[in-house]
Amino acid sequence: MTLKPQRSFEVIVFDWDGTLMDSQGHIVACLDKALRAVDVEPGPPAELARVIGLGLFEALATLLPGADNATVHTACEAFREEFLSAKPGASTLFPDVETTLRGLREMGFHLAVATGKSRRGLDKNLAETGLDELFAVTRCADETASKPHPQMLEEILVDLDTDPRRAIMIGDTAFDLQMAANAGMSALGVSYGVHTVAELRQHQPLAIMDSVREIGEWFGYSGDPEAGGLVSGSRPSPG
Repeated sequence: MTLKPQRSFEVIVFDWDGTLMDSQGHIVACLDKALRAVDVEPGPPAELARVIGLGLFEALATLLPGADNATVHTACEAFREEFLSAKPGASTLFPDVETTLRGLREMGFHLAVATGKSRRGLDKNLAETGLDELFAVTRCADETASKPHPQMLEEILVDLDTDPRRAIMIGDTAFDLQMAANAGMSALGVSYGVHTVAELRQHQPLAIMDSVREIGEWFGYSGDPEAGGLVSGSRPSPG
C-alpha cells in the first residue's frame, strides 16, 4: 500500500517499546518478576501489558493499587534488575526499523524518541541495536514527567527549536496519542503494539499504520534504493 503524507513535518518523535522494538513479552516478564518481589500474584499477561508506555513507577503503581511508595519502589528495583540483566536479543526491532529510520534521516527529518523507559534501559537498547546515532534527541520517563503529560515532548521541541505544528508523535498506546494532543502535536498510531486500533482511534491520530514500512511510506520513503528512497510521485515533507 502506498501512503502519502497529509502535511509537512520537520521532527518525527517515536515511542520505543511497541513502536520500534518488539519488547512486550520481555517487559511483561519483568513486570511479573517485580510484582512477585513484593509478594503480589501477577494478573494475566494481557493485564500487565496494559501499563506498557507509562513510566516505571506509574506503571507499577497502577498494578499495585493502594500500595505505599516504598512497596512500589521495591517493585521498581526488582523490575530494573531483571530488565538490565537480560542478554542482548531479549527484545528485537520490528521489521524494517533500521532501514526506515535511516531513510527518513536521509530525507532530512530530525528523529527523536519519547519513551516510558528509564535512561539506562533506553541506552541499553540503543547500544545493542546500534540506532543511537540516528536520534537527535531522546527523553525518558525518569528524566521528566511520565506520559501522557506533555513535558517530554515539550523538551524535545525546545531542544530542536521546533514548533509543535511541525512535529509528529508516533506510538502504539493511548498514552502516546494523549501526550501528543497535550503538547499540541499531531500523531500517528500503530496497530501492532499494545493498545487496540479502537482505543487509538478515540484519540484521533492522523492515521494508523500496520507496519514500520507503512510509516516510512506515509512520509514519502519507499525503502527502494532504485527509486531513490522516495514513494513514486511524492516529495520529502520537511522544509
